[in-house]
Amino acid sequence: MATTLNKTLPDLSKLEPLDGNNYKRWSQKLLIFFEQLEVDYILFNDPPTDIVTDNSNSANIIVDDDATKKKFEKDNKIVRGHLLNHMTNPLFDLFINYKSAKVIWDSLEKKYGRDDAGKKKYVIEKWIKFQMVDDKPIMEQVHEYENLTADVLNESMEMCEILQANVLLEKFPPSWSDYRNQLKHKKKNLTLQELISHMRTEEANRLKDEESELLKDKMKSLSLNSSKANLVEFSSTFVKDRFKGK
Repeated sequence: MATTLNKTLPDLSKLEPLDGNNYKRWSQKLLIFFEQLEVDYILFNDPPTDIVTDNSNSANIIVDDDATKKKFEKDNKIVRGHLLNHMTNPLFDLFINYKSAKVIWDSLEKKYGRDDAGKKKYVIEKWIKFQMVDDKPIMEQVHEYENLTADVLNESMEMCEILQANVLLEKFPPSWSDYRNQLKHKKKNLTLQELISHMRTEEANRLKDEESELLKDKMKSLSLNSSKANLVEFSSTFVKDRFKGK
């Protein structure tokens, strides 16, 4: 048990709850988690059976001891809890009465794990309709595109990285149109990761330019305020001097 605790477990805090459309990634991440906890056997094995005695001695039955049964029950609760806690509310309500983690897992696999033409159409539609906007950080949107692309690839649909990159180019926000045209005129075909690297550099340069412009505006504002203050001080002194003369 101490060995298990010392392992670095995957972070499930950001795991998207199962809603039926993200089953493959959801199930794979949870399976990795269960493997590292060494409780994944719960998903693939039936619970230990009670002792069955055959007086005729025609068959020998291996009997599981109490310790094995107690361990199975404890690990089943752990796996069941994680499965249920990482579902959307409708699915949670549907499976809450299932006491066996294996039954829940098998039911989900039967329901969502099979190849489904409707699901393929759904992930392709989301990938095609995705479009970047100007009011969100560009790299955050790139990460979203990568996830959508992974969903398409997970449905056993092959797509080279150059195609993935060219599709991403067409999804640039309006303020990036000139930069998109520059990239299109490059002779070399970029892979998706090469394009993302270019975009990361471009975004960093744009942020620097924005900071520089803000600094210039601030300096102008300070200079203008200083000029106004000097003008007010000069006017006040001038008026006082005139009254003194009179």
